[in-house]
Amino acid sequence: MKFAAFSGVFIEHSIQEAMHLTKKLGMDGIEIAAREPHLSPTASLARVKEAKALSRSLELDIPALAGYVGGFSDASDAECEKSFEEFKKLLDIAGHLDCGMIRIFPGGPNAFLSQDYHYAKAAYWVNRCAEEAKKQQVKVLLEIHNNSLVETVESSLRLLRMIENDNVGMIHDAGNMYITDTDYGRDSVLQLGRSLFHVHVKDELRVDEVGAPGTFYDKTKHGKEKFRQSRMGEGGADHKPLFDALREVGYDGWLTLECHAPFPPYERLEHDFRFVRKLLGLS
Repeated sequence: MKFAAFSGVFIEHSIQEAMHLTKKLGMDGIEIAAREPHLSPTASLARVKEAKALSRSLELDIPALAGYVGGFSDASDAECEKSFEEFKKLLDIAGHLDCGMIRIFPGGPNAFLSQDYHYAKAAYWVNRCAEEAKKQQVKVLLEIHNNSLVETVESSLRLLRMIENDNVGMIHDAGNMYITDTDYGRDSVLQLGRSLFHVHVKDELRVDEVGAPGTFYDKTKHGKEKFRQSRMGEGGADHKPLFDALREVGYDGWLTLECHAPFPPYERLEHDFRFVRKLLGLS
């Protein structure tokens, strides 16, 4: 397995600073948040080439662009067309960065509230994105995420079965799945099988009240719940069964660390990287 930092953790820094901090952490790569001030779909070619040159000089891979386009299932046709055009711009950026994966969002609502037409519309547009991506040998990533059509393994597979192209797969995110209150351990890995393309790592915790830094509300099948963004080992998501399962199936892809706990960015990623390596028996 290879380790990447999510540049969104360093969103208050320039992409250049984020890369230097990622190198300092000792990681293998950086997953770039495809929004300003990092590299949005409107980023100039000069900025993209500058980022690529720096990543090469630092010997940092760029495994994925974490795009924010999509939301197809509950958007208008005009909005979907606009997102599709933005996706094609991200494809151009990915080509210059030698980046093989781009994340998009299928849309909502929560899987337990969705209707058949939500999945049908999302599948149509994700499939169009996949067709464009396949021309450049790029994979399309859908993140298992609370408040979306794909907030469980089952709902993810439901959507994937409606998509014709095999270059679409899932980002496993135990933190998000903890919020949804769905299985994120061994069974989730085995059920995803070859559809598991990428892994995000972060921790979350159910709490009794919000107001403190890092706390937030979210809608789940249990109602309006309260959570706190946490560092690894300080939340409620037990990642050990997940990591054991990844080793069991021979996963040799990327783990992107994206902690958003209320600590300085470098400090929280340093903590999580140390925790993850220890959990994997690497230190």
